[in-house]
Amino acid sequence: MSPESEADIPGNAVLPGALPAALHAELVAFRRDLHMHPELGNQEFRTTAAIKARLEKAGLTPRVLEGGTGLVCDIGDTGDRADGPILALRADIDALPIPDTKTDCAYRSTVPDRAHACGHDVHTTVVLGTALVLAGLHREGRLPRGVRMIFQPAEEVLPGGASDVIASGALDGVGRIIAVHCDPKVDAGRIGLRYGAITSACDRVEIALDGPGGHTARPHQTTDLVTAAARVALDVPALVRNRVDARSGLSVTWGRIESGHAPNVIPQHAELSGTVRCLDLDAWRIAPDVVHAAVDEIANMYRAKSEINYIRGVPPVVNDPVVAELLRDAMTARRGADSIEDTPQSLGGEDFSWYLEHVPGAMARLGVRRPGDRTVRDLHQGDFDADEHAITVGVEMFTAAALLHPDH
Repeated sequence: MSPESEADIPGNAVLPGALPAALHAELVAFRRDLHMHPELGNQEFRTTAAIKARLEKAGLTPRVLEGGTGLVCDIGDTGDRADGPILALRADIDALPIPDTKTDCAYRSTVPDRAHACGHDVHTTVVLGTALVLAGLHREGRLPRGVRMIFQPAEEVLPGGASDVIASGALDGVGRIIAVHCDPKVDAGRIGLRYGAITSACDRVEIALDGPGGHTARPHQTTDLVTAAARVALDVPALVRNRVDARSGLSVTWGRIESGHAPNVIPQHAELSGTVRCLDLDAWRIAPDVVHAAVDEIANMYRAKSEINYIRGVPPVVNDPVVAELLRDAMTARRGADSIEDTPQSLGGEDFSWYLEHVPGAMARLGVRRPGDRTVRDLHQGDFDADEHAITVGVEMFTAAALLHPDH
């Protein structure tokens, strides 16, 4: 791909040419190494060390976060910020606790029951590659303003590692923040973009129901706890949906229900756990009260004592239109306007949203599907993989965004 001419770039920024083949090959090898050695949230010591070593080799000075995993690295002048608030690029570095089920793959996970099945190895490699390109531009005097790279641990652990990164001061001086997330439904070479909410809120709820127990011959003399649990499972989602604006998409879905040990014994204890998802930020803020009230109502009806553990997860990622436009301009400059497609709001959760509680930002869907492959694939599955051309696309888009980022 040839670089665009200066006149074609918003703000007359001069972008570097296509990513060198040698650097692409290095980044592919780096990604495959991460893919073979996945680490769970707050355990990413090897991953952190690998990122740190490569950044230091490029002459940069990364700062490892207090917990020993994750790091922050500035490129260029971010001290006095004379050119205005800086741009931050964020990658998440953790893997998932599921087995890698790919076959005939030389770089499949070597760690049992661990896999980079959400593409965080790709996200990490894209931000690392961008750091290497920007470091080279800075040495040549061609980086107009400083940029901060954030390699965040524990995205998959509620409420997400973003809160710890923010508490460490990683957003000090940051005016905007950008990120990508792999999308196996979008071809490599393209991105999906959306203004406004692009993901949903995601919380977890755990419910314990208790009663005196008894004989199944006499349910009228006790609390029929299995029926109570079944009614909570069936009725709470309906009650929740009906008590907020339907457009908010507030929903409860159960993943586990457990009670009893014998067919003729009414148990004393039952447990349910599931997720609460929501499309709308305002509805998410009141979701705990709505869920609590619905559970209490059904439990009381069946004379069961209820205990609710509502675990806050993440709010929706709401793309700021100005920052989303920066990503659009960057991708257009590198790949053309036809490389961008509209993307729907996902019901998945992403802790990138916590950064957006502090600074405006935007996330793009990075296409990782091999063009022409129409196999239906999804994230969080053991056979997940990515077309590694997406690494080059992500690096070039992020590099362009850093150069096009305004001074104010």
